[in-house]
Amino acid sequence: MARRKSETLLTHGGRAAIAGYDFINPPIVRGSTVLHANVADMKERSRRFRTDEPGAVNYGLYGTPTHHALFELLSELEGGYRSWAVPSGLTSCTIVMLAFLRAGDHVLVSDSAYGPTRRFCIETLPRYGVQASFYAPTAGRELEAQFRPNTKLLWLESPGSLTFEMQDVPLLAELARKRGVVTAIDNTWATPLYFQPLKCGVDVSVHAATKYICGHSDMLMGTITCTQPAWSPLRQTLFNFGLAVSPEDAYVALRGLRSLAARLRQHRATAARLIEWLLAQTEVERVLYPALPGDPGYEIWKRDMSGATGLFGIVLKPSAGGARLNALVDAVEVFGRGYSWGGFESLLIPVYPERSVAPCEFEGRLFRISAGLEDADDLIDDLKRGFAALRAT
Repeated sequence: MARRKSETLLTHGGRAAIAGYDFINPPIVRGSTVLHANVADMKERSRRFRTDEPGAVNYGLYGTPTHHALFELLSELEGGYRSWAVPSGLTSCTIVMLAFLRAGDHVLVSDSAYGPTRRFCIETLPRYGVQASFYAPTAGRELEAQFRPNTKLLWLESPGSLTFEMQDVPLLAELARKRGVVTAIDNTWATPLYFQPLKCGVDVSVHAATKYICGHSDMLMGTITCTQPAWSPLRQTLFNFGLAVSPEDAYVALRGLRSLAARLRQHRATAARLIEWLLAQTEVERVLYPALPGDPGYEIWKRDMSGATGLFGIVLKPSAGGARLNALVDAVEVFGRGYSWGGFESLLIPVYPERSVAPCEFEGRLFRISAGLEDADDLIDDLKRGFAALRAT
């Protein structure tokens, strides 16, 4: 049978783990202790666990059918070998680093990476004897000069957090692969629906499932999908740290995936309306959105991704930043002021990118919008209210 398209996989995938169950949705299977028929059954399940063979598990930490329905669908969507879920998006980033780095190793990290991931590299990894250095997010072949003999991991995020730089993922993965360096990417913005980095040579793809996958701002979760060679060290680290999520959360994430395509279409359509209005305002210098023709990353986005989501940045002209930007943020009533994104409600916040390679050129005049599912006209009216406050300041 030909491989089904992604939207069909979203609807029908993840069913093998619950084969024989008659309802459309999987049961929420709760449990820690697994009962065995006899000693032979105990030994056989333990053997399968040690050799990582599919089948019934011997303890709840290693997943119930509810978990494995989610993992199966994630792997199908991203073309991965195995998937797992952890308690937060940040955990998915940090545990991948711990799986592939040892004392004396070096990791290269995109300078536009998620702020808490950056801080883990700066504050925590050195305590374990791991060196971290940052590279320009738009680097191409010149990145070769920054690999060291002890570089073991290349960390990507495309587009980058807050400033939305697109990375040439196939090229960077190729540079790493030639040196035997593992590549991992934070793929949260594009979701598994719009970008499959493993097909571009990446070894590990992580998501803050808190965002678009779950989609309702009511839970925390991170997911990890990887190639077959990458699974063994990841599996060992995940189980040694005892990292898992509840079956209820696994169920909610799976349910979120079922409606992902429909939600993302609306998120993007609303984002397009807002961007059109924002670009007509004299105080706006530019919009940071890879799917926007003219964006520096547009050609890479068009080549590598099959769609775009609803998160973007807005750069104000220097005279409109600072207190005037704060007045805009404080004045809006429909947009929420809250961290995170990808839920049903629209959010608008000022952002302050952390950088190591070079200072952010938009400091003090950058804000971010997560376009939700409200009527776009109401959101535009709210932006008018915000810009009126900016102009009055």
